[in-house]
Amino acid sequence: MEQAEPKQTFISQTGVPPMLFGLSMNENRSSSRPASSQCHSPPVRSMMEYFKNLIKKSISPKFRKWVTDYCKRNGLLTLSVLAVMSGCAVGFTLRSLNLSTQAKIYFSFPGELLMRMLKMLILPLITSSLMSGLSAMDTKASGRLGLLTITYYLWTTFIAVIVGIILVLIIHPGTGTEKEGHKASGGPVMTSADALLDLIRNMIPSNLIEATFQQYKTDLVPNFKNSAKSSQANFVYIMPDYENPKMGHPVFLELTPPPEILYKIVPGKSNGMNVLGIVIFSATMGLLLGRMGSRGSPLVNVCLCINECVMKIINAAMWYFPFGIVFLVAGKILDMHDPAVLAEKLGMYFITVLAGLFVHGVILLPLFFFLFTKKNPFSYIRGLLQALVIALATSSSSATLPITMKCLLENCHVDRKIARFVLPVGATINMDGTALYEAVAAIFIAQVNEYELDFGQLVTISITATAASIGAAGIPQAGLVTMVIVLTSVGLPPDDISLIVAIDWILDRFRTMINVLGDALAAGIMAHLCKKDFQKDIQSSNNSERRDTVISFGNQSVQSFPTSEVPLLANRDYILEVVGDQVIERPTACYNLCQV
Repeated sequence: MEQAEPKQTFISQTGVPPMLFGLSMNENRSSSRPASSQCHSPPVRSMMEYFKNLIKKSISPKFRKWVTDYCKRNGLLTLSVLAVMSGCAVGFTLRSLNLSTQAKIYFSFPGELLMRMLKMLILPLITSSLMSGLSAMDTKASGRLGLLTITYYLWTTFIAVIVGIILVLIIHPGTGTEKEGHKASGGPVMTSADALLDLIRNMIPSNLIEATFQQYKTDLVPNFKNSAKSSQANFVYIMPDYENPKMGHPVFLELTPPPEILYKIVPGKSNGMNVLGIVIFSATMGLLLGRMGSRGSPLVNVCLCINECVMKIINAAMWYFPFGIVFLVAGKILDMHDPAVLAEKLGMYFITVLAGLFVHGVILLPLFFFLFTKKNPFSYIRGLLQALVIALATSSSSATLPITMKCLLENCHVDRKIARFVLPVGATINMDGTALYEAVAAIFIAQVNEYELDFGQLVTISITATAASIGAAGIPQAGLVTMVIVLTSVGLPPDDISLIVAIDWILDRFRTMINVLGDALAAGIMAHLCKKDFQKDIQSSNNSERRDTVISFGNQSVQSFPTSEVPLLANRDYILEVVGDQVIERPTACYNLCQV
């Protein structure tokens, strides 16, 4: 290797040394400036220096440092909260203008861009997170983490359902509520068995490409069958004779029986990403890539690259969120029905659901976090405020997944491997707020219909609400789709869902916050419970299981990196450049896709 000189002398074509050449250029540039700019520049600079000195004297250094640190740590969060408040104010102000439907669509366009931006990142984030996260785990550690995570999710969801049932039985929000203008459609109703089978079918998608934008759904097609009964007189009427009033003519009326309707079950599709199937496929791929060892490392590193690129896109797009939130919230308020009428009809129902979400999200979930980790849960939740605000604005736990991942890694300092597994699985199956909402809504509809539920039916509602929430997609108002399963399980009319549709969009935002909060707290709990497993995994990988990357020149070794600490995996990008006897660390955008 040729030894490069650390310093070299540059001589231009004119033969002038660089310092003299730069000086002559500066003189030419200064002489080419107009005289007016030269005469005005000193007063402007002096005024700027005067204002700087005035601000420094009037504001103490401690306060200036506090403002600077606050803007760095919580500037984006403050802008997001102000955006939600501004969106509410703008929405209620524009309601008096009675905008047309087309004007509302144009007004909501920036908010629509925000939702599309977030949904765009769901698929690459889920696949890359699960594949890279599970491939880096030991088989035993990943199995224990998966078992603990799913058990915890099901347990908290069932607790949320119990809280909702207790509150709705105490408050009785359905007493006195009338079904005005409500008509039953009498259409086909999917049974609970069909809905459960659809959930299992979606776990194993037949086409992965199709699963990115469609999911399986059983359709009921009506088949009309005419009655084969012989024609016979059903009713006999005596019509008076106008010529002879004392006499009458018998009239025979034959009523045709209505055709018999038989519903045929056919396979169908519904628009929307099959997140459950993608999660199971990605988790399986991640586990198998971890067992393949060095043969699977190129694909693992590709997933790591995709994951880092998605996080960088999120960092760049975060500053658009406050602007998009204003129009997203204001557009929803413009589409809302009369708030006074909604408060009169569904006010107690709204209060019941909010009370259940408050008890579960502010009391029970932090209590579980404290019991498992012995740490302050509210200091942990403080780092999740940005994700909670985005969940409130978008009402989609899947769309909030990139922001939740960013908050956990940067603010809460959760292990990257655990966050990459727990969060995508939680955004798919952990729907505490949705389960609570479905249980409350089912009993509310029973109270409106004056239908008394016994203890066995309450148990049925709790079980079906827990199971239905697992199948609910992480999209806005997905709980209304799975509500049919809960209602049909206890014999309630599914058409009565229209009673709560008008207020569902508001409650959907609050229950999405609880869903996101439950996922993030579960990640913190799993990081504490599985800490020892991952420490053993790191020690064993550092000892003998993984190869080392050695950068050397000549007969001297500069530095040795374990594979787990390769620049890509360690979230650092750099290159070591050898200049003479010195080793200089320089940033670079190159990724080591293949471990050499």
